[in-house]
Amino acid sequence: MKFFINEPDQIVNEAINGLLTNPKLARLDSFPEIRVVIRKDWDKSKVAVISGGGSGHEPAHAGFVGKGMLTAAVCGDIFASPTVDAVLSAILAATGPMGCLLIIKNYTGDRLNFGLAAEQARALGYEVKTVTVDDDIALGQDVKKRGLAGTLFVHKIAGQLAEEGKSLAEIAEIAQQVIDRTASIGLSLTECQHLGQQTTSRLTDEQVELGLGIHGEPGIEVIPYAPADHLMALAIEKLEAGLPVDNSRYAMIFNNMGSVSPIEMSLLVNSFSHTKLAAKVDYMVGPAALMSSINMSGFSVSVLRLNEEIEKALLAESEPSAWQIQAFQQPAEISSPELPETIPYEASANAKVKQLIEQTGALLVAIEKEINGLDAKVGDGDAGSTFALAGKRLLLVADKLPLNDTGRLLLTIGRILSREAGGSSGVLLSILFTAAGNSYSKDPDLGKALLQGLQKVKDYGGAKVGDRTMIDALEPAFEALAKNESVSAAAEQARKGTEYTKTITNTKFGRSSYLSEAVLKNIPDPGAEVIARVFEKIASLK
Repeated sequence: MKFFINEPDQIVNEAINGLLTNPKLARLDSFPEIRVVIRKDWDKSKVAVISGGGSGHEPAHAGFVGKGMLTAAVCGDIFASPTVDAVLSAILAATGPMGCLLIIKNYTGDRLNFGLAAEQARALGYEVKTVTVDDDIALGQDVKKRGLAGTLFVHKIAGQLAEEGKSLAEIAEIAQQVIDRTASIGLSLTECQHLGQQTTSRLTDEQVELGLGIHGEPGIEVIPYAPADHLMALAIEKLEAGLPVDNSRYAMIFNNMGSVSPIEMSLLVNSFSHTKLAAKVDYMVGPAALMSSINMSGFSVSVLRLNEEIEKALLAESEPSAWQIQAFQQPAEISSPELPETIPYEASANAKVKQLIEQTGALLVAIEKEINGLDAKVGDGDAGSTFALAGKRLLLVADKLPLNDTGRLLLTIGRILSREAGGSSGVLLSILFTAAGNSYSKDPDLGKALLQGLQKVKDYGGAKVGDRTMIDALEPAFEALAKNESVSAAAEQARKGTEYTKTITNTKFGRSSYLSEAVLKNIPDPGAEVIARVFEKIASLK
């Protein structure tokens, strides 16, 4: 597996340097032996709020340093707690007369190193309090729980209270309340892959882990892979078991563990909205990578039971850009404008035309995978699906079409393609049939009307014969029809045009212009191939 790295032992140092391009942040000058990111504007007049831990969970923890959140963050090696000296350095650098709160995640290394640093700081005369976050409920309530993304709720609320000038005792007390009112659960499709190391996996493609091991360790339970709605329901069922059965209202952190794509994260939020718990959530942070596990393909959901004081601190503005909170609601709707009818004309019968449409539609569906495979060699692999979607729609509405009125039929097919077919091919064919229908209504010559429609495609799309598109098959076929030649002759011309595209390896138009001669050679344009197949099917009909 490939990564954007230089030297493996410099990953954390270089990442911190990248973060410090933010003009409001600084590092202690004992870097890189001591990795402490601190607010540049900090004047020690308020309670300092410090957190940290192993790196690899970015943007946590250093990404949350800023006004209204953390005063400083201590960064260890990847998945390794920072040293006692590093934590002590952060305390000494940030703490003034008001004292310091250390926010610790419930892992042995963090507890030991942060705890010992706190003791040493107290011995030096500093007032230090600690809280330990244990929000992971995957193992139930009767075992020692781990610290997950719910830690960020503590960062936010403690940081805001410090900004307001609250005392260390007050902040520590409310921080503990936040911990007690927070619960998290996670689920992953893969474990994380350490940067610069060989890729390994203990999970098959048919397995996922419920309950997160955010340092590469196993989760709590391996369960079968299933659709997103089902996996989300299982995770939230586990989460709800750790929540009180009452009318509490919640804020939620929807956390990406590192490599879930944005579209999947939005889909997962939709899956969450189908659960009963969603009705109790008023605010959401995310969906975003907030406390990741390098590149784990997984998510976690953390919920915080609200009260008035916690809610006020949670909603207060803060400086770190990684923290964004918004109201959470079920999908809203507003009225759509009325569009013209897709099929505005009365149906009429014509058995031969109906057969042509049904056979063409069936062909487009049948060759979907083959054309997708062809398109994957020279494009994005979805041309077959685009044409198949058009074919399925034509099959569904064949009985509703004005089959005995060529002009209106062309216009109707243009409307269907504009609304039902995706991609540039669908739009261009919609333009073709619409313009052809308009032309046919003035001059009922099908071949000439189709050429007029094709000219509009060329005007709007910019391609011409020789540019390695479906025009290479359409234009010679339509020209044959305009000369009153047979459909078989038109099919022969479409096939010749398609075969010609195999030889076109240098074009300045369309996706082919991005590809090398070696990729394009001897591969027909997928759109042209579909056009040739359609003409050949029509020519074969009796």
